Amino acid sequence: MIKGIGAARLRAMLDFFGDVQSIWNAPADTLRNIGLPTTVIENLIKFRSDVCLDEIFERIQKQNIQVLIWDDDDYPVRLREINNPPPVLYVRGKISTEDEWSVAVVGTRRISPYGHQVAERIAAKLASSGLTVVSGLALGVDTVAHQTSLSAGGRSLAVLGSGVDRIYPSQNRALADKLIEKGALISDYAPGTPPEANNFPPRNRIISGLSLATVVVEAGLKSGALITANFALEQGREVFAVPGNIFAPQSRGPNRLIQNGAHPLLDPQEILEILDLTRVTEQREARVVLPSNAAEAQVFGILGHEPMHVDDVCTQADLPIDQVIATLAFMELKGMVRQVGGMRYTAIREPGEDYTTKEESNAG
Repeated sequence: MIKGIGAARLRAMLDFFGDVQSIWNAPADTLRNIGLPTTVIENLIKFRSDVCLDEIFERIQKQNIQVLIWDDDDYPVRLREINNPPPVLYVRGKISTEDEWSVAVVGTRRISPYGHQVAERIAAKLASSGLTVVSGLALGVDTVAHQTSLSAGGRSLAVLGSGVDRIYPSQNRALADKLIEKGALISDYAPGTPPEANNFPPRNRIISGLSLATVVVEAGLKSGALITANFALEQGREVFAVPGNIFAPQSRGPNRLIQNGAHPLLDPQEILEILDLTRVTEQREARVVLPSNAAEAQVFGILGHEPMHVDDVCTQADLPIDQVIATLAFMELKGMVRQVGGMRYTAIREPGEDYTTKEESNAG
């Protein structure tokens, strides 16, 4: 809520102070000594003298807004993996473990009949395949993507450029209510923040960061959808673009993405195949919260939110490499771990989950 303190600066301050409480209480001289700009120091000192944090948090709770921070178990795992993830997320609705299988569908507000038809087809295919559709609640492509995924019985997440209590555009208030029931509204802007123009480009990193891939349906060359696609590329995520008429302004963005190496999307099934997501339903049906044997329990206990290379897992577990690789492969199928590239894995845990095996649990 303090202007001038974002994810990168907060991370640097935490490295120096150790915890947020110490930052909050730090005197001006100490803040100046670590190189914090004078304007930011003034903003911090004025803010902490003018507000009561307990009152702010009480108002947030009364609005049924969930607050997630970096270290919370239910903070989205994929988002935690990006550079400078948002320190705080405000959520109306619920982010589920199902949403770890998400694809962003974004595009222009000035959607054409062609773009409308394609966006519907993509969102319907993703939802029917068990994937969550992520978008930005804007008119046009975003609205079609959200509405279609919900109509198909799927889940959808909307990332806002305002507080989650400030629905923009107002025409989508009814849609926002449905998203709260079957997904979530998400923002890293504090409740009450208005939908100012400069809020939207930064929020696009969250749309791509929550998603395995970003699909651009229609977009101009200087659109927010292309900003989202660029964030996706920076985050190491796949980008798909729907080819269009070379004379149509709304097709210039996706056509340029294709020219620069994005996957040309001719059939929504290609998303599932390229991302190897044809097994999403199978993975969910196979998911077992408790490890089924001692090797799984040992590996599961070693892995955390930070990616770990398989060699390091072998060293800590003191198990043969072939056994560890086989164990990780089966755990990935069950949805217990995720490979994030380069033979590195992270654990997927529900809040409060422990590492007891099924046998030990049954014995207890």
